[in-house]
Amino acid sequence: MTSLDWLIVIGLNGSIVAYGFYLSRGVHSTTDWFLAGRGLPWWLVGLSMYATAIDASDLVADSGATYTLGMSVFVANWVGVTAGWVLAAYFVFKPMYRMGMYTNAEYLEARFSPGVRVLCAFVQVQYRTMVLAIIGTTMFLTLSIVSGVSEGAAWGMVGAIAVLAAVYTAFGGLRSVAVTDSLQFVVMSVAALVIWVFVWGQVGGWQGAEQRLAAVDAELPAQLLHVGYGNLDLKDVSGQTAEEIERLLLLGGQYNAADATITKFTPAWIVALAFIIIGLAYSIVNHTQAMRMFAAKSEWDMKMSVFVAGAVLLVMTFFNLSMGIMGRALFPEQAALPQGRQDAIYPYLVSQIEAVGLKGLVVAGILAAALSTYDSIGSSLSALLTRDVYARLIVRDGDDHHYLRVGQWLTPAVIAVSFFYVPFMLEGGMFLFYVDLTSTFVIPLLTIFLLGTCTRVHRRSGMIALLAGALYGIVRLVAPYLAENYGVVVLPAFMVNSYAAYIISMLVTAGTAVLISLFVGWEDLSAILHEEEGEWLRSSQQAVRQLEDTSMGQEQGARSARIPLFLSLGIVAVGCFLAFVVFW
Repeated sequence: MTSLDWLIVIGLNGSIVAYGFYLSRGVHSTTDWFLAGRGLPWWLVGLSMYATAIDASDLVADSGATYTLGMSVFVANWVGVTAGWVLAAYFVFKPMYRMGMYTNAEYLEARFSPGVRVLCAFVQVQYRTMVLAIIGTTMFLTLSIVSGVSEGAAWGMVGAIAVLAAVYTAFGGLRSVAVTDSLQFVVMSVAALVIWVFVWGQVGGWQGAEQRLAAVDAELPAQLLHVGYGNLDLKDVSGQTAEEIERLLLLGGQYNAADATITKFTPAWIVALAFIIIGLAYSIVNHTQAMRMFAAKSEWDMKMSVFVAGAVLLVMTFFNLSMGIMGRALFPEQAALPQGRQDAIYPYLVSQIEAVGLKGLVVAGILAAALSTYDSIGSSLSALLTRDVYARLIVRDGDDHHYLRVGQWLTPAVIAVSFFYVPFMLEGGMFLFYVDLTSTFVIPLLTIFLLGTCTRVHRRSGMIALLAGALYGIVRLVAPYLAENYGVVVLPAFMVNSYAAYIISMLVTAGTAVLISLFVGWEDLSAILHEEEGEWLRSSQQAVRQLEDTSMGQEQGARSARIPLFLSLGIVAVGCFLAFVVFW
């Protein structure tokens, strides 16, 4: 990279961060810090939701996923996330918004028990710090491959960026984060389009990509360019003993002695359903999304934000994720990529740009995407830990200033914890690691949210069902190790499949809750109105309810409530059409 490239990187991101510090002047209370005073308009909420959803991991890690998995990955965004946003705004988050809640975990105490609330907070910490680790690794790959700096220097720069994001987030809170997210959205979108046009021309368009893939393997175009192909996993077992191969077959698949491979095939409908569930979990379980919707100045704004975020997501998903497929067409051998990693494809494509300044713009976009998610996850997880753990269980009688400071200090702590995941990210594909681990704890929690808002399952069923789903997830994680090393089968092969695990996890969790409710009875949902026990928790909740009461009357009388619903459902319909008709 040239001096001009570095100037673009520092100038664009530095000015946005400086503006974030400027906005921090207006933060005086926890309501300001956690919910931006509940005064954000629909368009700002929507852009911030999108900027948080499409981060550096989508540009790099998800491109690495489409390099191997193809169009099926698109289903998570096109269908799962957009449908999840609709469910959240109209069903799951709506009662939370009306009750003046700060976090989505608070609702789980009202609906089930304090234990479910606290467990939800810790699950989200595990879930989202893993994403922060993906982003850190993404920046490392980008800086080391594109700029050519040493690995030590690249990690030093990643650490500096993380510290910078933590500091301006700690001072500015959600208002600062939402505004900077929107500015970072512009930078990363422009950068993504620039690199996409460059690669599109290099590969010869969609038809050129198809022809290049077919030249490598006649089955490759169908495998990568169509959602309906399914997932084909080939494992090379050459050099392994007959006993070792027999143990591997305990996990499913067919052994081909001629080329010494074990082939596992997952049907397209299972893969697609798994990615839809992944998208739903992102929208509903992830408090970075809930936090933004809760900050909307009215219910109308909260619902309308879904259309804004969804419309941008539909378009940019194609430009962002198709990079991996076009990269596979240009560089079909993964071993030829830097470090032999599929995750290196996006930075490697950027490194091929020769025009002075363009490389800097793309790197600036990747770093802007990383910053937008560092600040979002840092602020949302600190909100969860402050309200749902610290104020609920540890210090229950502090004043508002005390909890504001706790939330601010927890932000850098959360970001720092994420670096413990980095060694796992460096071992293999980041997206595949995410897929493998998310079904363990996150999907049972998603099921609990859906059961709590859409069914009458008994409140006692929440913790037991959540633990049952998590237990299945843990057993599924250790099952391959036991089978491969000791020949011990603890689960049938289909229950070990990474994609089927999403469906089974939901069934186990929901089945447990329903079974318990059949014995102890069903809950009266009309009686649920949560009043916090701690003095600060209760007073801050009441302050938010007053904000909601004044804004709702002004907004709802002037605008039709049906407009956001029709527009949002239209986005979901377009996503389904793209995934299951155009690219099926």
